[in-house]
Amino acid sequence: MSSLTEHPNRITGILTPNITPVDAEGRVDEERLREYVDWLIQRGVDGLYPNGSTGEFVRFTPQERRRIVQVVVDQTAGRVPVLAGAAEANVEETIAACHAYGAMGVRAVAVVAPFYYQLSSDAVHAYFTQIARSVDVDVTLYNIPMFASPIDVETVTRLALEQPRIIGIKDSSGDLPNMLRMMAAIRPQRADFSFLTGWDASLAPMLIAGIDGGTNATSGVVPELTRAIHRSVREGSIDRAMRQQYDLLALFDAMIGLGEFPDGFRAGARARGWNLGDGRVPYSNARRDELAAAQPRIASMVHSVLEGLDQPSGEGTSERAAIAKHRDGLATVESVVKQVMQRLKTAR
Repeated sequence: MSSLTEHPNRITGILTPNITPVDAEGRVDEERLREYVDWLIQRGVDGLYPNGSTGEFVRFTPQERRRIVQVVVDQTAGRVPVLAGAAEANVEETIAACHAYGAMGVRAVAVVAPFYYQLSSDAVHAYFTQIARSVDVDVTLYNIPMFASPIDVETVTRLALEQPRIIGIKDSSGDLPNMLRMMAAIRPQRADFSFLTGWDASLAPMLIAGIDGGTNATSGVVPELTRAIHRSVREGSIDRAMRQQYDLLALFDAMIGLGEFPDGFRAGARARGWNLGDGRVPYSNARRDELAAAQPRIASMVHSVLEGLDQPSGEGTSERAAIAKHRDGLATVESVVKQVMQRLKTAR
């Protein structure tokens, strides 16, 4: 619905940061990954994002990460764009990964800011500058301050205006005001720059405010719902988008709060018939018991969301009725968003 003119080169829509299937031996299950890619595309995702946080990229070797991207690119076969996570432990290895993924034919790479060591804004700027000057594939910044050095608004703006190879940002902070600040600063000068949110809890509000799309873990479980939110906003059906957002919020909160990330999303996929294996970390008996006990609740929520997508507004199960109690602030949310949109227009 954004009144901001879209640029044909922007990355748009919902790109799924797919879970990485593993077999009983903990190896990447390539056959299951191919089937899962087909299933996601058939259900309307706008792109795929292998080697993201939901795909547990840090728990695989560099060789495995390259193979994961190759399998996804091969199976996708050009049907949707692929945004490949290319973060490695240092800048040289990250540049090498960018070269490898570019050669495979990805649309772009996503590079998280340096992790483990918290770096200054100046060091983060230098890191991405070296990458952008060294690669031939488009780069999106990946801001996830809970796990890595934050990329502040000023740094994103500098990089966007200095480095044409940097073509967008995936922001997983959920910080709507900072997203607005970035759009206000960059869009008047870089109409091709893409803004994506990785925080499912704020998907609809950010889309309403004018971002291009999302890379959302929940889209690997209910791609129908995240697609519906994106399309509702594009069509101007804001009431419907916000009702769908509350459904998304309840399911997202339940999945992200279960076990160790991304256990809850593996449980959600299991509710759709996808046994994608365990995560690449040791499981205690207590953790397995917790996941087993929670599986029926996650499955019930997933099925309730899917039923809701097939029903007219106002109808639904008791589970959906419980979710509806969170919607009292809808009018206030929409009022705030309208004010934000007006300010964005003024900022241009």
